Amino acid sequence: MEPRDRLGRLNAIIEFLKTSPRRLNKIFIHKEKGHQKISEIIRLARNNHIPVVFAPREKLDKLHPDHQGAVALLAEKEYVELEDLLVPGKNTFLVILDEVVDPQNLGAIIRSAEGAGADGLIIQERHSAGLTAAVAEAAAGAISNLPVARVTNISRAIEQLKEKGIWVVGAEADAKKRWCEFDFTRPVAIVLGSEGYGLRQNVKKKCDELLSLPMLGQVNSLNVSAAAAVFFYEVVRQRFQAEKKKH
Repeated sequence: MEPRDRLGRLNAIIEFLKTSPRRLNKIFIHKEKGHQKISEIIRLARNNHIPVVFAPREKLDKLHPDHQGAVALLAEKEYVELEDLLVPGKNTFLVILDEVVDPQNLGAIIRSAEGAGADGLIIQERHSAGLTAAVAEAAAGAISNLPVARVTNISRAIEQLKEKGIWVVGAEADAKKRWCEFDFTRPVAIVLGSEGYGLRQNVKKKCDELLSLPMLGQVNSLNVSAAAAVFFYEVVRQRFQAEKKKH
């Protein structure tokens, strides 16, 4: 019997790839295993932009004792396409994560984003945590209510958002402008970088604005999930204030 969050039977993996590819986080392949069905899995995975990792048998044995040369990790929910997050005429509020790899951080960010009314989250296929059971647990139920798009390239996704009139703001520790010195009442996407390195240089260059949080104590930065919550609720604060002025 297959575990709830992974598949090790080749036919089951192929069926998922054909019918529900958006439910797959990643596929591990035994690098020394030659099989026609393995080749089909690799082809279908690449066609659907699902990460494929070649690994020794010992790795696959730990993931699934009864595997047949491949193990597919299932997501807790289906991913959506980037276009699904772009609703014409809506004052969009999106979150973009640039290589956030810790499941606890991803889960906490999903919880804060959903609580702040974000319309969706964008993550990268590779070098990022996926929608695993650990992420779902950390999100404490919020994962069911927040659409998550998985893209091959964050920089390209940012370009697409900007073409749709969405302002893209990067959280950057060294930025001169503060987190509150931006008009978040317009359509916006907030970009947060990885735990160790922050935003990558090519992602920074694509942002319309870089904003920082002042650090007044001895530490020089916040955990990415804590910083995320501060930025998200600045969006909430400004939009609440704008609504009050209308009435």
